[in-house]
Amino acid sequence: MPNSLSRRTFVGGSAATLGFAFAGAGSLDPFISSASAATRTSRGYGPLQPAGRLLALPKGFSYKVIGQSGIAGANGFVHPGDPDAMGWFARPGGGSVLVSNHELAGSDAFAVPHVDGLVYDTGGIGGTSTIVLDADNEVVDQYASLAGTWNNCAGGVTPWDTWLTCEETEARAGGALTKDHGYVFEVDPTSPAANVGRSPLPLKFLGRYAHEAAAVDPATGSIYLTEDASGPNGLYYRWTPPAGFRPGKGALHALAATGAVEVGTLEAMKCYDEDGNHVPDLSIATEVNTVYSVQWVTVPDRDARAVSVRKQFAQDQITRSRKLEGQWWDDGGAYFVASFARLSDGSVREHDGQVWFYDPKKSRIRLTTIFGVNPDPATGDVNFDGPDNITVSPHGGLILAEDGEGRSHLVGVTEQGKAYPLALNLLNDSEFCGPVFNASGSTLFANIQTPGYTVAITGPWGRPSNAGRGV
Repeated sequence: MPNSLSRRTFVGGSAATLGFAFAGAGSLDPFISSASAATRTSRGYGPLQPAGRLLALPKGFSYKVIGQSGIAGANGFVHPGDPDAMGWFARPGGGSVLVSNHELAGSDAFAVPHVDGLVYDTGGIGGTSTIVLDADNEVVDQYASLAGTWNNCAGGVTPWDTWLTCEETEARAGGALTKDHGYVFEVDPTSPAANVGRSPLPLKFLGRYAHEAAAVDPATGSIYLTEDASGPNGLYYRWTPPAGFRPGKGALHALAATGAVEVGTLEAMKCYDEDGNHVPDLSIATEVNTVYSVQWVTVPDRDARAVSVRKQFAQDQITRSRKLEGQWWDDGGAYFVASFARLSDGSVREHDGQVWFYDPKKSRIRLTTIFGVNPDPATGDVNFDGPDNITVSPHGGLILAEDGEGRSHLVGVTEQGKAYPLALNLLNDSEFCGPVFNASGSTLFANIQTPGYTVAITGPWGRPSNAGRGV
């Protein structure tokens, strides 16, 4: 993870405190009323124990490796490197279809293969692969679904069952690259043929910057986008479709096919506190249930022809955040993550992770979860830091993929706001990525980015216990 050493360097003598407030999927109000508190943990599904050489899981849980970078799978397809965020889709007749990003750039190994009709830039090595599974999570097919892109990090599932994959880069044409990068692309999970001539079309109207994740409002077709950037820190964006736009499969590609950039409106978030004061950076918030009202400011040049998008604003025009990462639409709004903040990176205050919820009806954001600075992330199963990808669990609460220092976990947060370890990477310290459940909630799929594993986790799911650890 870029700049990861800066976290530990600036921890200093801070005490590790965690505050949580969260109400899970299906709730009428995604927040409880408690305030920030000292570290709180729960049993969740119980203590972790080795379930094989790769993962430690709670008792009764197990995992299956369904993809390994550099290893040939179904039909001889070699699983590409650096798997990151994923989207889940139902397979007709039963089973699952997973579309996985591959955060590949430079000389990274196991590039996404270039297939005719799927290549955006002949110099790019990133993209997406698709894994098709039967009802028993056995791989029956695997193929490239987008190629020739750069640093595909996170993304988002659309209400019309496609995958938005985002390039986390601002790279311009030059050297090996024949085109500018930093765009969002749309991938169809139904078949290889469905993407030919379509998935390589950049959705330029969503802006060119270091994209992280996307979330779509099913009611309006508006798309919310996070930016993982520094110097200055990144922004949170909203794209509003043009008049007459009808969301659905093919609609974004139809706009992209025109080549137009100034389609719809792209805006950046500006926040105000309860006293009407401008909030320059989200790191200011240290208490759960902090609420900020939101206004939206139009992006002057969304294709960043001369100046990076985030640099086109004066500091008093927008609200910034370090490491805006994963995002997930549920409960009528968008949950989005700020992975960490340090004074050294321009943040106002320090933390090791925030989860925010944007409510489009009330035009406000609320801090639902905060991780205090962690002084010793290399030990224990409760020292969490650096949440990245996120999903809402059908069993209640959140699942966060840890991308911090030291040990790497899948971290659960109960509806009552307590954190618990769900999985531990036993192999190395590489980040978890792309947690996503199937529709029944029986399987949680996830990636370990290095050396590159895609796994299916099953077990006695149910609502995780909110009781304290050891109870």
